[in-house]
Amino acid sequence: MTNIVMRKRLTLLLFLAVILFVTLIGRLAWLQLVRGGELEQGALENRVREIVVEARRGDICDRNGKVLVTSVSADSVAVIPAQVEGPREAAAKLAKALAMDEEKVFKRITKREAFVWVKRKIDFATARRVRNLKLSGVELIEESRRQYNRGSLAAHVLGIVGVDNQGLGGIELAYDRDLVGKPGKMVVEQDATGREIPAALHRLHKPVPGNNLFLTIDETIQYFVERELDKIVDTHHPASAVIIVMDPKTGEILALGNRPTFAPGKWRETPQAVWDRNPAIWRLYEPGSTFKIVTAAAALAEGVVDEGSRFYCPGFIKVADRRIRCWKAGGHGSQSFEEVVQHSCNPGFIQAGLDLGRERFYKYVKAFGFGQRTGINLPGEAKGILIPEEKATSLNIATMAIGQSIAVTPIQLITAAAAVANEGELIKPRLVQAVQSPEGRVLRTFKAERVRRVLPEEAARELKRLLEKVVLKGTGVNAYLEGYRTAGKTGTAQVVGPAGGYVPGKYVSSFVGFAPVDDPRLVTLVVVWEPKGGIYFGSQVAAPVFKAVMEDALRYLGVPQQAGREKPEKPWYMIEEEPKSVTVPELVNLPLDEAVRSLKAAGLRFTLRGDGEVVRAQVPQGGAAVLAGTKVVLELKTLRGNGTEVTVPDVTGLTIKEAAALLEKVGLTLVPSGSGVARVQQPAAGTKVRRGQTIKVEFASPERLEDSEPAVLHP
Repeated sequence: MTNIVMRKRLTLLLFLAVILFVTLIGRLAWLQLVRGGELEQGALENRVREIVVEARRGDICDRNGKVLVTSVSADSVAVIPAQVEGPREAAAKLAKALAMDEEKVFKRITKREAFVWVKRKIDFATARRVRNLKLSGVELIEESRRQYNRGSLAAHVLGIVGVDNQGLGGIELAYDRDLVGKPGKMVVEQDATGREIPAALHRLHKPVPGNNLFLTIDETIQYFVERELDKIVDTHHPASAVIIVMDPKTGEILALGNRPTFAPGKWRETPQAVWDRNPAIWRLYEPGSTFKIVTAAAALAEGVVDEGSRFYCPGFIKVADRRIRCWKAGGHGSQSFEEVVQHSCNPGFIQAGLDLGRERFYKYVKAFGFGQRTGINLPGEAKGILIPEEKATSLNIATMAIGQSIAVTPIQLITAAAAVANEGELIKPRLVQAVQSPEGRVLRTFKAERVRRVLPEEAARELKRLLEKVVLKGTGVNAYLEGYRTAGKTGTAQVVGPAGGYVPGKYVSSFVGFAPVDDPRLVTLVVVWEPKGGIYFGSQVAAPVFKAVMEDALRYLGVPQQAGREKPEKPWYMIEEEPKSVTVPELVNLPLDEAVRSLKAAGLRFTLRGDGEVVRAQVPQGGAAVLAGTKVVLELKTLRGNGTEVTVPDVTGLTIKEAAALLEKVGLTLVPSGSGVARVQQPAAGTKVRRGQTIKVEFASPERLEDSEPAVLHP
């Protein structure tokens, strides 16, 4: 009996052992065969650290192969927290070497992570200080940082990159996939505490460098543009400025510059408003008279005007219930269409626009690319603002015909002008010529991309001839190029306020043109927003800049000069007469307003010293012979027994500064509107008012002698 029980027990034990053995074998098979790969990967992840090794970003070169942007080695500081000995002391030393906050460094080196960045892409001197510390767990890892070899040259074109070498703006962003390359990785095996295992796994997967870009930009022409932009800033102190130079036959942008600008390598030190947007492709403005090129093109192409067309300008034109004024007081009288273009006569262009009608006018506005993006290979391009065709009234057509009631970008305007220069063919603007591999193999090239024909060849040639007359006989004489047939158009437009309407005293000065007329090599646009100093006409601010850029660029390109070219004729309103000799009147003891009237009548200027209402002394003295325009210094004194009433002086013909000084001296306050010289004042001169009262004065251009003095609408 006992033997039977023992056998049963042994049998049961054996059965259980077999079951246990089979279970263990099954579990082992499950782990090894089914989950083996998964568990092996988990084990690797626990003991293996992958460190990304970024690829070297590709170079950006100009059209001639000059390297504008490259990548150079830069050390980055990283820590393996588990290996840091004495974290508090190490943090103090490391923070001092890196010029960082000690607490910030301490938090980073004590993180519960296998690998932590402390500071990326430090300079050589900082890297040497860190290396000399010889801190355990602190490593210097070689990366690369972007180096812009020409400082701020073409900053908005080139763009910027982030700390991880990712493109954030400009070409760097637009062609990030080509430039960035393929990152590699370094595989390091560690134990559970993060310490390196002796003779452990170390494997490097090398990164693949990025491709190189060749731009259409010409470094030398870009320097010409940057030089002139700096001069604009020094002379006119504008809110911003843009210059673009384009090849009209290929659409290649040879230079593009903006002010204000920034250094791409130090973009974090510049306000975001400067580096975040490219005004040349983003900023909207009413183009003013430069847009009259489109109106003239449409009128010629549709046969609305020809050489024999006559126009009459009485100084205004009535459209619907509004009167739109010409910039010339009294008008231009009877004139041909050629003279309308030369004089930039508002009524003439408005009549041409109205004769075209809404459908035909919009046909050409859209054909030239307004109201849509040009497709230039840069991020952030705006498409402009165009009143929907179905909502446009005759008044809208009239104002659009002279460059108002439409908002464009500089790149749209120069592309349209380039189409005229290119015999009516619109070409897409571009900034990249080719993409090249790191080994020098050309991967992709970019050719001229024709968009559409916008003008018949004959109409384009006729318009070019008319625009050449603008430079020879009209408002563009300051843009004349010696030895080259030059065509162009000036513009002076008012600045639109944030809430609509025009801002008094603020203007946009511009000029767009091309040369040589018979075979255009370059078209250049200059736009200056809100120039200061009293000079704001496109013919005075922008045309001379066009001349300076084009003269140097054409000579640099080796474009041969043409002998025997027609010389420009200055329009009557730009001819300066020699100053005449005048006699200074005797002003001592005269009331201030009477003294000022005498000086104005003699063609003299003045400045005031002291306080009071009567002239105590003057320099030069009465009877002295001086040139017209000389400034006379008036010393003032106060009469005893001054009452609360004063006589309003006559300030017409004075500048804002002179009028303010004169009114202040007699105890009154100026409230100006507009800019230029005083035309109308309220209350009128001679009126008795209480001391301290405000005097409203309207200021305007002294002669209204500009090609595109902004149209003013009167009910």
